[in-house]
Amino acid sequence: MASPRTLATAAGTCFLATHVTSIGGLVLYGPVLKTADYVVGAGPDTRLLLGALFEVLLTIGIIGTAFTLYPVARRHGEGLAAGYLGLRTLEAAVIAVGIVSLLAVVTLRQHPPQGADNASLLTVGRALVAVHDWTFLLGPNFICGANTAVLALLLYRARLVPRFIAVLGLVGGALIFASAIAVLFGVYQQVSGFGMLAAVPVFAWELCLAVRLITRGFDPAAA
Repeated sequence: MASPRTLATAAGTCFLATHVTSIGGLVLYGPVLKTADYVVGAGPDTRLLLGALFEVLLTIGIIGTAFTLYPVARRHGEGLAAGYLGLRTLEAAVIAVGIVSLLAVVTLRQHPPQGADNASLLTVGRALVAVHDWTFLLGPNFICGANTAVLALLLYRARLVPRFIAVLGLVGGALIFASAIAVLFGVYQQVSGFGMLAAVPVFAWELCLAVRLITRGFDPAAA
């Protein structure tokens, strides 16, 4: 098995990669998510396909964080470590469903079914975008909130990283999960000021954890 230091560096790198690819994918997907008639228009397909590639890399990075942390984490709580591994994999799977839904929009635009009119294409296209929107809520919010809290709890109990980082994860995980509930019941939109504000602690937690793992690794005594 790789050393704890090597695993820590790999996990930190994966966390940073998820930040870059998630932001890049969301920016590149803009035309499909914001333009109602994309499926019947000229559409910048290359931009959307590049966004899909970013999100494929995102799913790999998400699973990478779980598999690189698991060998060390399971020594301090096998149940929590297995839970994090499973939840992180589920998050990646849900995001993958969203990728497929947007790629299906590209297929409909490039190769519309014979006899399909613009009205039916618009209906199907909007339905596929709606599927992506729901996966965006379930994966990076509900499931991410749950797996963040699980990992933060394990790190807090095992003292593998400084306590303030683990506490930040506990707060961030709970906050983004609560925000997802608010979005689910229509209190505010996911991509809004409140939604972005609720995601800041999780963003800060992952960034702090990544920097710590890359520069210092796990606490030597605990690891």
